[in-house]
Amino acid sequence: MPATIGALREARLLSADLRRGLGHGGSSAAQRVRRLLGADAVLLADLDGPVARHGTLPPGGDPAALLAEVYEHGSAVRRPPWCAAPLIVAGDLAGCVVAAGDVGEEDLSEVARLMAEQLDHAELRTARTRIAAADLRTLRAQISPHFLHNALAVIAAHIRTDPDRARQLLTDFADYLRYSFSTQGDYATVAAELQATQTYLELQRARFDDRLDITVRMAPEILPVAIPFLVVQPIVENAVRHGLERKAGRGHISVSGFGEGPFVVIEIEDDGLGMEPALARTILAGGGPPAKGVGLANVDQRLRAVYGPEHGLLIETAPDSGTKVVIRVPRFMRGVVAE
Repeated sequence: MPATIGALREARLLSADLRRGLGHGGSSAAQRVRRLLGADAVLLADLDGPVARHGTLPPGGDPAALLAEVYEHGSAVRRPPWCAAPLIVAGDLAGCVVAAGDVGEEDLSEVARLMAEQLDHAELRTARTRIAAADLRTLRAQISPHFLHNALAVIAAHIRTDPDRARQLLTDFADYLRYSFSTQGDYATVAAELQATQTYLELQRARFDDRLDITVRMAPEILPVAIPFLVVQPIVENAVRHGLERKAGRGHISVSGFGEGPFVVIEIEDDGLGMEPALARTILAGGGPPAKGVGLANVDQRLRAVYGPEHGLLIETAPDSGTKVVIRVPRFMRGVVAE
């Protein structure tokens, strides 16, 4: 294998080693750094001290003193047979890489910069995961008491007049709660999200005395795709509560999904009251009436945290013209797996 190709391969695999941070992939990363530099030994350290090493460290010298010097000055230091360079992650000192042998200070500093970039990416991924999980906990805590009260009232009203439907609605209600408070993971398949949404809509149809028309169209090929948990139903709930509840006469809501190349597109559309486009933008930015936009803002934030800022919700709306909310996310994303 040509030397350049071999070096590129090691750099790519080094990125994979550091995907979860220095503490998790340090041992393998130290081995790769040693091969990249042709060093006799490599030691990796965070601010608490060494976390991994590969090769036999030479006698003489004190790695601890070398680390202290690097941490004090924040720059590379060469003390033969040692050479050390700091790991500067997002502008902050995060650790150090130490090499023994015939290793140039410039070469070591370049590898340290490569490692720091990968550690920065790892921190961003971890932060995104934590944000998404926190937002999901927030959404679960905000399951609408308004909906729970109305659902139970509808079930109670059917007990005498239509006991069979009351039993079915009670089953739907239990399924809705079970899914909403599930702790199996942060992701679910499109099929599972669709089932939860249909259950919710059946409860709402009974509450509306069947004045709610429902259309659901989902392309079979996207049903197994994993997406963040509870992203469709909160949008549907927002459409019912704020678009259709105060509308006179019948209302219609549609949920559709299809593949678009490497993307999955899910659209939720209603023919309700709609809103000013400026208000929709304010809601997604975290402003506006709290009761009106909690679900939309929460879903938007979680989608952006998981897939990146370009994959937030798209809202098309106008007063008295209904609302369409579009979710467009990658069909495949590393780490997005339904359990």
